[in-house]
This record gives sequence, C-alpha cells and structure tokens, in this order.
Amino acid sequence: MGFRLVLGCGSVCRGVIDRLSERDGRLLVITDDEGIVETLRDESVPARNGDPSDPATVASVDRPDVIFVGSDRTDVNRAALEAARDRFPGAAVVAYLGGNATAADRERFDDLADTVVDPAGALSDRVLAETASRSAESAIELRDRLAGIDGRLAVIAHDNPDPDAIASATALVDIAESVGVPADACYFGDISHQENRAMVNLLELDLRNLGSAESLEEYAAFALVDHSRPGVNDQLPTELHVDIVIDHHPPRGPVPGDFVDLRQGAGATSTVLTEYVERFDLEFDPSTATALLYGIRVDTNDFTREVSPADFRAASVLSPHADASVLRQIEQPSLEGDTLDTIARAIKNRVQRDSVVVASVGRIGDRDALPQAADQLLAMEGVETTLVFGFNDEMVYVSARSRAADVDLGETLRDAFDRIGSAGGHADMAGAQLEIGILGSADDEAEIESIVSVVEEVIANRFFEAIETRPGVPVGAYTQTSEWLFTKRGKPDGGESA
Repeated sequence: MGFRLVLGCGSVCRGVIDRLSERDGRLLVITDDEGIVETLRDESVPARNGDPSDPATVASVDRPDVIFVGSDRTDVNRAALEAARDRFPGAAVVAYLGGNATAADRERFDDLADTVVDPAGALSDRVLAETASRSAESAIELRDRLAGIDGRLAVIAHDNPDPDAIASATALVDIAESVGVPADACYFGDISHQENRAMVNLLELDLRNLGSAESLEEYAAFALVDHSRPGVNDQLPTELHVDIVIDHHPPRGPVPGDFVDLRQGAGATSTVLTEYVERFDLEFDPSTATALLYGIRVDTNDFTREVSPADFRAASVLSPHADASVLRQIEQPSLEGDTLDTIARAIKNRVQRDSVVVASVGRIGDRDALPQAADQLLAMEGVETTLVFGFNDEMVYVSARSRAADVDLGETLRDAFDRIGSAGGHADMAGAQLEIGILGSADDEAEIESIVSVVEEVIANRFFEAIETRPGVPVGAYTQTSEWLFTKRGKPDGGESA
C-alpha cells in the first residue's frame, strides 16, 4: 500500500494532502505550523509538529516510499530535501521549489529530487483546472438560461462599441441561435473608428444600431456584453430586467442579471465568449473567429496589457479558424484627413504638467480620432499619461492613455468625471462621456465659445487633480461649477445669464 511522508505544508501542499488522504496506505505530515497540525488532525489526517528542515526531525521516521516536500519557502524546502535524501536515499522524492528560488536552488533541487514542481507551473495548472471546471458549469447554466427564453434576444454591446464588444455580441448571437433562440447583436451610438468600421464591413457582421427612443418591446430578453449595468455606458432604461451579463471589467455597483459571468481575470470579454463557443461544441464561423481574435488582441494590446493564460489559450483556439488576410486589412485602414487634423490640434493645444498631458481638440466630427490623438501624445518624450477631449453637439468625449505603472486610468477617470458623466476603462486606457446641457440654450457663437472655454478648464483641472491627488486640493473642488455646467439644459432659475 505504501507510506507517504509530507515535509512542510504550504498553499500547494494542502491540495496534495487532500488527494493523498483519499488513497490507501499510510500518510504522515510533518510541519512547524501548529495550527495546520491541529486542522489536519481534526480531519483525521496523521500530522506531527516539527521543523521539516531539521535532519533530526526525520531521523526517527520509518522509511517512506514517497516523500513530498511542500513548504512555501525555498530555503526550508531545500534543507528538507537535503535531509530527506540523505536519510532515505531510495525513496521517490517530489519537491516543490517554493517562491523565491535562485539558479543555485534550482540546480540543487534538480540534483536531489526525482520530480521538481515549479511554483509558476503549479499555480497556472491549478488556475486552468479550476477555470475549466467553472467554465463547464457556467456553460450549462447559460444553456439553461437561453433555453428558457420565449422570444427574441437582444445582445447589447456598450455605446460606440469597440472590437471586443462587437465580437462578443456577435458570438453570443451565434450561441443563442445554436439552441434555437433568435437574437440580434445591438448597440447604441456610432462605430466611427476606421479599424472598427473595417472590422464590421470586411467581416460582414450583422449588427443593429438602436436609436435612443427606439422601442424594445419586440425583445423578450436582454443580454449585456463587455459591460454589466443597463443605463451605464448604454442607452437602456436603468430599470430594465437583464437576463444575461458577460463581462471582464470590474463592476462599479451591483450587477443585475439572472445569469452573470464577470471574468475580471480575463483580458477581454472575447476570451470568455470563445470558451462558451467551445463549451457549446459549435463550429467557429470564420467571421466570428476573426472578430473574437481581433477583440482579444485590441483589448490586451497584442498580449502586452492585462493578459492572462486564458487569453493566450483562446487566441490559439481561434487562430486556425480566423481569416489572417482579412485581419491584416482590418489592422491597416487608411488614416482619414479629419483624424490627422484632430491629432494636429491635440499636439498644438496640449497642456503639460510633469509627465501628464491634457489637450482639447475643440469641435470633432469623428470621436474615434480622440484615442489616436491620445496615443500620439503618449509617444512624445517625457510623457507617460495623456487625456484628449473634444466636443460634438452637447457632448464632450474623452479618451485617455497611460504607461505609468502607478496610474489606473479607469479609476482616475471615474474619480474625476463620474459625478458629471460616465467614465471607465482599463488601467492604461479609458474614456468618458460628459453632457453639456447648457450648450443647448446658448444664444450665439460668442456665448458658446465662452461656455466651451470654461468646460475645457473644468475638465483639465478635474483630471489633473484626480491624477495628482494633491494634499489639500480635493477632487471635488470644482464640483459645484462643473455639475451645473453639465446638467443645465436652459438658463439658471430666475432667468439670469450664465
């Protein structure tokens, strides 16, 4: 039956003990953590208190058939390994490397142990195994939820959707229709970025552009992808009953939905939808596969930003089904004249404080020129964070980029603008939308320019304050002025001029 000896009991070791205790034969755990000893004994696992790195600890132990060295510390595991190999030269030894191994430690472990468990490999294997299990359970739950829909499903991407949102909506439509539920991939706003338009047109993706006043009565159920709350970054009623939510962003409040899958560890929602297509055992449509792969690449900045093992795996699954030639065409659209003009205005109008640059580009026709302008400013020497904004009708659109390790742009923009609009995004790329209701009541061009000038100052100051967090200058210092500017639709009460 065999005798198994465990020396040290760290985080990885507990899972090993659970498995070993289920097998026939003798088992003994020796660890210097009295709390773990008591816990194991309560679970009817033989355990003894002792220093696993001390040769005297194993001197009185019977000869084991298998030894597992499993402390979290490399130095303890190395000493325990050396003592165990000296005392029991014929035993099979499996040794966990620990979390702070040097090259010399690795060489010593390789010399003495029959099998060396690397911490990165152990962790990733465990995470992948747990993720696979959760993914399978979620797929069953999603199938049941879809099967219960009696009517048409609206799959809603966030406003002015990016490639990840577009691809995710398209994939969920494919999944729904595979179980007999008719569905539409929907969005509010515009798809104006050249690459995003190229993606939709070249892949011939079937998307429905909803108007803000459009009736939703034809839909029996609603799903949100790449965002998680109705009325936040979409134009749905905030009280809308949501059936399905699939997203990878951290929520900023309670998430409604009968089925909710928030994978904050994934770099893209497209990664999550790729898993579901697999779990539903569907053939990947080339257009959907290409869109999903592009969505992952864009949201992870070609696997350099907030990327996870699941993103790499999803990309490897999608690659054989994706159209590489179309993907190249999507990534290399022509740069339009308006975009070049916007970039030029951002460079000319920039205001810099240390490594942070803010620029207003004035009136814009294409809001998707803003992130390209923000990227161009970020390429300037000495610049680590950029924010570019422009005006279209009564809206201000904001785009920000950062490569600073100590800046979380998503949180920064929410802190700066959530009270006067909607904002969010990733640590290194984010955006916001702010409505200037008072512009609708302006009488002439001079008044409009005056309001715009004040708004520009408010936006710049709020962002600088939020990112600098200067002592004595709270983020809300401009709240009264800015909230009035961004909410009034007519002149102030009493008819006074603004």
